[in-house]
Amino acid sequence: MVYFQRVKKVYENSGLAALSDVDLHIDNGEFVFLVGPSGSGKTTIIKLLTGEIKPTEGEIEVNGFHVSHIRRHKLPKLRRTMGVIFQDFRLIDKKTVYENVAFAMRVIGASGRDIRKRTNYVLDLVGLKGREKRLPQELSGGEQQRVAVARAIVNNPRMIIADEPTGNLDPVRSLELMMLLEKINEMGTTVLVVTHEMELVNAFSKRVVAIDGGRVVSDGMGGYFDYEELE
Repeated sequence: MVYFQRVKKVYENSGLAALSDVDLHIDNGEFVFLVGPSGSGKTTIIKLLTGEIKPTEGEIEVNGFHVSHIRRHKLPKLRRTMGVIFQDFRLIDKKTVYENVAFAMRVIGASGRDIRKRTNYVLDLVGLKGREKRLPQELSGGEQQRVAVARAIVNNPRMIIADEPTGNLDPVRSLELMMLLEKINEMGTTVLVVTHEMELVNAFSKRVVAIDGGRVVSDGMGGYFDYEELE
């Protein structure tokens, strides 16, 4: 669950007010698109969700953690409740597909047996069975993104945050990725997709939260959404 109440964020170095009085509530199991032009505040919201930064004012709760006042030693526990998918994949070049995904479980001290069972399961789930021994550079862009998805879900997080996940993919691969995220959502995981690709957003009947100038300007389900309205 995500809960923002009158959240404001001003960056001290620049004095920039990135967010102003943002209210946002995402229930467990929801699939939500967060959209907006460059500089609208999307990245700031992601950083607040993961505890990378704290709000200047307001209250934030994420998966039972009060992020507004969270202590540094509790950040790893917060982050274990979420998986993050990045536009640039961020795979380890010298590790195989299997090793990239398994590494996320080794970090939290999972047993060898659990790692083998869970890693093989998620690689099959994302359609990478048979690619386990490949290195990232031996994969297509779409396959690399699927490795990133597998790594994000391998520890069974309560929430997935996908930050411009289709930015390096062609339209067909972008659609495939979104359908995969939809499948993961149907299994009970909350999914938040941050994007500016409105054609992709309009292809799915999901909740769309639009942000512009650091404020939520619209929040609704499905239907056609015109990105130019935010310019």
